[in-house]
Amino acid sequence: MAPASFHHTSNAVCVMDASGRLGSTIVLRLLQRGYTVHAAVQHHDESQFSGLSCDHSKKLKIFRSDPFDYQSIIHALKGCSGLFYSFEPPQDQPTYDEFMLEVEVRAAHNVLEACAQTETIDKVVFTSSITAVVWKDDRKSIESDLDERHWSDVNFCRKFKLWHALSKTLAEKTAWALTMDRGVNMVSINAGLLMGPDVSISNPYLKGAAEMYEDGVFVTVDLKFLVDAHICVFEDISSYGRYLCFNHVVNRHEDAFKLAQTLTPSAPILPQSNDDDMRIIQQRISNKKLNQLMVDFGCESQVADAPPA
Repeated sequence: MAPASFHHTSNAVCVMDASGRLGSTIVLRLLQRGYTVHAAVQHHDESQFSGLSCDHSKKLKIFRSDPFDYQSIIHALKGCSGLFYSFEPPQDQPTYDEFMLEVEVRAAHNVLEACAQTETIDKVVFTSSITAVVWKDDRKSIESDLDERHWSDVNFCRKFKLWHALSKTLAEKTAWALTMDRGVNMVSINAGLLMGPDVSISNPYLKGAAEMYEDGVFVTVDLKFLVDAHICVFEDISSYGRYLCFNHVVNRHEDAFKLAQTLTPSAPILPQSNDDDMRIIQQRISNKKLNQLMVDFGCESQVADAPPA
């Protein structure tokens, strides 16, 4: 159950889009914690939540909801005290390009506008990305570690066709502008590369991966840790603003090599030889704000790879 320190107008929450790996896992975790869950999906697969216990299935309501159909969003949010929002690319348009940029920004705008119109909504957890933080011209000259105060530069992203970074940056900025204008309580989770069985070299997050690695800002996150972070920032009344979420930093040759093998299993295995292989790249990104919150709140995941305080 939700901690006693946390009060909401309703025990119902909405997860949108609930069809992806992240969304569907958040749905299951919320059911386990005693919430009633409105799972908003664009394309419903009947088998997706079929293994639920009787108690859990009674508390799950599935809504077909299109981020471009405003009324369908309003319908899914009705009576909910919170929303977990993550963007799932349309099935017929899985690649990130200039078109996807418009789609993601419009979707974020529609969803936050609907939240502003739903009186019961107390808090929105908006899933963004580390790619909305790390890309800028002067990134090598910044003295402090990159953290939640930093934003990717939209002109830089456009110039180098970093469409995932540009989409995430503009969608998140759109959401923040709207929440501030409308007085919606929002927190964002800026996630590292989500690891799992379906991660592949075609993942749009990976454009510029070599540069991220060299800059000491290439980070990944496990599904369990990412879900814990979402629940934590939602339930903790002290959470605010942006939270960088990752639990592994890829900063050694060995890590990069292992990751490359995971992403492209068919690639030839290269012999390891030179002194470069022993080099550890200095981590230049901090998740201290989230780690502190998760420790204070007693979240279930162990905080891994936390830089020394």
